[in-house]
Amino acid sequence: MPPLGQRVGVYARVSTFEQDPENQLQELRRYCEARGWTAVEYVDRGVSGSKDKRPALDGLLKDAKRRRFDVLVCWRLDRLGRNLRHLVTMLEDLHHVGVAFVSLGEGIDCTTPAGKLQLHILAALAEFERERIKERVVAGMTRAKAQGKHIGRPSNRVTAADLAAVAYLSVREAASHLGVSKSLIADRRRAVIATAAPRSPSM
Repeated sequence: MPPLGQRVGVYARVSTFEQDPENQLQELRRYCEARGWTAVEYVDRGVSGSKDKRPALDGLLKDAKRRRFDVLVCWRLDRLGRNLRHLVTMLEDLHHVGVAFVSLGEGIDCTTPAGKLQLHILAALAEFERERIKERVVAGMTRAKAQGKHIGRPSNRVTAADLAAVAYLSVREAASHLGVSKSLIADRRRAVIATAAPRSPSM
């Protein structure tokens, strides 16, 4: 556990400029004050949780890697991560650089053994989610092949195996991993879904 007076990064986010993050910040400040922590605030205003780029969060993660604080505290998990996979990946990265994590809403406190166990459970759920997505994509590719459908452009060399291997990644991450455009990945995934969808019987 960080000692009294230790610097802590707190993160708050609201999706629109009409919303006010002050309610989140007040709770975060009270929590840090009760534990004797000195808080540095990172606030994203008018930023959707689905956005890949969030200025305050990006700055927070850079400061975490520089060890400018030892604990990240957020109001609730959905303020921080886009989805479970993104959240777990982020928390694992923080763990590797020695930064603990606290979420007030869910009562997760990774400065304690019980909190670390909760994080392991989240990681297991994220892995389960990845495998389920991968299974659905592979099933879609198999069905498409059985129907004689061709997915992928020879010039880009994106094979069915390539798509299955990056099924758990976002479009941006998958495109970067395979070295192709985001539009190509999005088109191929739509083609898989359309091909795999059951057809209504003709009347």
